[in-house]
Amino acid sequence: MKWMLFLRKRFRRALQEENALRREGPELTADLEMVGDRPAGEIEPGMPIIQRALAAMYYFDIEPVLRTSSTDSNIPISRGIPAITISRGGLGDGGHSPDEWWLNQDGHVAMQIALLILVAEAGLINGSN
Repeated sequence: MKWMLFLRKRFRRALQEENALRREGPELTADLEMVGDRPAGEIEPGMPIIQRALAAMYYFDIEPVLRTSSTDSNIPISRGIPAITISRGGLGDGGHSPDEWWLNQDGHVAMQIALLILVAEAGLINGSN
């Protein structure tokens, strides 16, 4: 992991620079610890799971938007397993911060969409129904 070695080197350098600027008191100390790893990856929009998810959204008259983001899908995708993350049926902002908030708005529809995708992925729905 070249990026981790780079980060550690820069971390130590920044700590040394800050300590060189101090005028009183003990030296600063800090530890660098990885708390998570979400490898990047993506799957092609033409993949069946994506197409089924899009169809499920259209079924509920929702215009789908494909985008890349850091989600729980990162791990399976990085291991070659097709995965998606779908809307949670609400409004929110400030993700992964102390100011994060979420308001349930049509959460039941998100659950119905998820169920429809699951049933389609299981092969219990075909295009002629």
